[in-house]
Amino acid sequence: TSNLDLAVKNSDIIFICVGTPVSKNNKSADLQYVFKAAREIGKYINKFKIIVTKSTVPVSTGDKIEKIFLKKNKKKLFEVVSNPEFLREGSAVKDFLHPDRVIIGTKSPKSRKELNRLYTSVGIRKDKIVVMSEESVELTKYAANAFLATKISFINEIANFSEKVGADIKEIQNGIGLDKRIGSEFLNAGCGYGGSCFPKDVDALIHMTKKKKGKESSLLREVK
Repeated sequence: TSNLDLAVKNSDIIFICVGTPVSKNNKSADLQYVFKAAREIGKYINKFKIIVTKSTVPVSTGDKIEKIFLKKNKKKLFEVVSNPEFLREGSAVKDFLHPDRVIIGTKSPKSRKELNRLYTSVGIRKDKIVVMSEESVELTKYAANAFLATKISFINEIANFSEKVGADIKEIQNGIGLDKRIGSEFLNAGCGYGGSCFPKDVDALIHMTKKKKGKESSLLREVK
């Protein structure tokens, strides 16, 4: 429905699932659409709601969303939860129905119980659901994408070197991919990583580390 009033008032759990592109100014995550969605939802909250951030957002974004809702509601008729998606392009439905893990960021027993109930109701096993702090969840999403991008950049570096010494990168990929600690996925040498997530999320994580540490992550800079 496009009737936001009706949708919010008749829902117990509301997911914010909007884009977080790279900011044109400084390569950070552009959160304007997340905050706009929060402001729009806040207009129509009439009873207790669980607000779930599905979008990929930097650490502490949940706190900022909470402040937006507090401006709209004198009583705290909501809880903000982080629950990023881990879906691959081309297999999103399969990844949702059969996930490696569902990660929920909340300190609230009520939100934890309700989201567990929601996910198990669509057939997702309880042992696949992991609960941690909101800050940890927000960073987990960036860390996961940055690590996969690192694997791609690494195998391309090895591919370039293998050409110099007469080695076969396909054989090398197989040789190291059989190591259970490494795994074979994201070890295909090629033109590098792309898509809608890896480039922007690596950029955003570089920006976050620079903002907090005062300098860029040299490792992530090389991955990029």
